[in-house]
Amino acid sequence: MIDYVEIYLTLHPKIMLHYQEYRHPTSQEWVVFLHGAGGSSVVWYKQIRAFSQHFNLLLIDLKGHGKSVGKTLYTPQYSFTDIAGDVLEVLHALQLPACHFMGVSLGAIVIREIAEIDISRVKTLLMVGAVVRLNFRSQFLMWAAAKVRHLVPYMWIYRIYANILMPKKRHQKSRRLFINEAMKVRQKEFLRWFSLTADLSPLLRFFRAIELPVPTVYIMGEEDYMFLPQVKAMLKQHTQYSSLIVVPDAGHICNIDNAAEFNRVALEYLSATRDETMK
Repeated sequence: MIDYVEIYLTLHPKIMLHYQEYRHPTSQEWVVFLHGAGGSSVVWYKQIRAFSQHFNLLLIDLKGHGKSVGKTLYTPQYSFTDIAGDVLEVLHALQLPACHFMGVSLGAIVIREIAEIDISRVKTLLMVGAVVRLNFRSQFLMWAAAKVRHLVPYMWIYRIYANILMPKKRHQKSRRLFINEAMKVRQKEFLRWFSLTADLSPLLRFFRAIELPVPTVYIMGEEDYMFLPQVKAMLKQHTQYSSLIVVPDAGHICNIDNAAEFNRVALEYLSATRDETMK
C-alpha cells in the first residue's frame, strides 16, 4: 500500500512556524510569547510596546494558527510535545539563548512542556490564564464539544465556549478577539487541536505533581472563575519556585482585559527575577 503521508512529507520539507521579532538595541534577553488554541500572536498586541522597551521579543504563531497555517508538516493528530518541538525549532534556528516564556491559556501548557523537554532553554515561565486542572464545568464543556464536533460548525463551539469563559462586559475585547482569530482556523485544524483534549487531564495531573526548578509565576484575572481556583489550590503544594499574581478587573485573557496592570506586574516580576539571578 502507498503511504501517501510519507510521500507528502518527502515532497514538502518542513518549514518553521511564522514568527515576529522585535529587537532591543542593547538588551540580550528575550521574551517568547505563545498564544492559546484558536488564537494567534495578535493576542499580545497590548504587550508589544511595553515589553519591547526592555527586552527582545519573539511572537510565534503555533501550527495551524495565524500566519503559520500551512507552514508545518501534515500530521493526522497533534501532541503537546509536537507543538513544543515546533517552538524549540524556531529558537534553535535563531540561535537564541535561554529565554523568558509567556503563554496564555493553552499556550501556558505549551511553555510548561517546553521546560519539560529542555529546561536549559528557560529562564522564567509566565503562565497567563493558566489551565492546571479541569473543573466539573470545563470537563462537561469538553465532553459536550466532543459529542458534537463532527456535527456542527466548529465556530459554534468556539462562540459558546468564549461566552462561558469570558462572560462579562469588560471581557468583550478579549472575547471578540478570541472569536475573530478562531474564525481563521480551518475545521480540520480545529479537530486536530481538539484531539489534544484526550491527553489534557493526565498531562495536567503530571504537571501538578512536579514543580519545576525554574522561576514560575501564574498571572490570573480575578474573574477567571473557571481556572483561578485550581491555580490557587495547586500553589499550596508548589511553594518553592512558584507564585501567583491576580490581576483585578480581568478575566481569563487578563493581558487584554486589564493590559496596563498586567504589563506592570509582569515587567516587575521579570525585573525582580533578573535581579535575584544576578546576585
